[in-house]
Amino acid sequence: MNKFFKCILLVLISSSIHAQQTEKYQIVTEIGNIEVELYPEIAPVTVKNFRAYVTTGSYLNSSFFRVCTPENEADREIKIEVIQGGNVADSLLLPPIPIETTKVTGLKHKNGTLSMARFGPNSAQSSFFICINDQPELDFKGERNPDGFGFAAFGQVTKGMDVVKKIQSGKEDAQYLICPVEIHSIKQL
Repeated sequence: MNKFFKCILLVLISSSIHAQQTEKYQIVTEIGNIEVELYPEIAPVTVKNFRAYVTTGSYLNSSFFRVCTPENEADREIKIEVIQGGNVADSLLLPPIPIETTKVTGLKHKNGTLSMARFGPNSAQSSFFICINDQPELDFKGERNPDGFGFAAFGQVTKGMDVVKKIQSGKEDAQYLICPVEIHSIKQL
C-alpha cells in the first residue's frame, strides 16, 4: 500500500510540473496571424513586460522590421535566423527590464521561440524576435552577443510559423525589411 501512495504522489508531482500556466496571444499582421504561448511562471518579468505593451496597445501598428537570414548573415562568424518586431514610438517605451537568462529560466532558443531583443544586459524594452530553426548561440553563454548573457526567451509560436517564414523571406537591405510587415494588433486569447 505504501508503494501505491508513493506512485500516486509521483504522478501528481509530475503532472503539476507539466501543467505550467501559459498565456496565449495572437499577433495579427498584414500577411497572416501568428499564435504564441508565453510562460509567466518561468519568465515572469519578461512576460509581464510583453503583456504591458499589449495591454496599453503599444504594439498597434508596429511592425516586423528586421530579418536575419543565411544570406545576410554570411559575413558573421555566429549566424542566426530570426525575425524582429515590436518597434514602438519612443513615447510608448517602458523602462528596460532585467534579463531573465536561459540559464535561469531553462528555456532555450529553439525553432519558434519568442525572445526579447536587446543591446546590453538589462536593456530590453519592446522589441522581440522569433527564432527560425534552433539558435543555441542566443542562449546563456552563447557567442552571438559578446557579453555571454544571451537573450530572454519567454514564449513559443504554436501556430503560424508559415507566416514567420514568409516575413523572413521579404526583401531586405542590410537586414532591414524594405517593406516592414505591419502588426495590426497583438491580443490575448
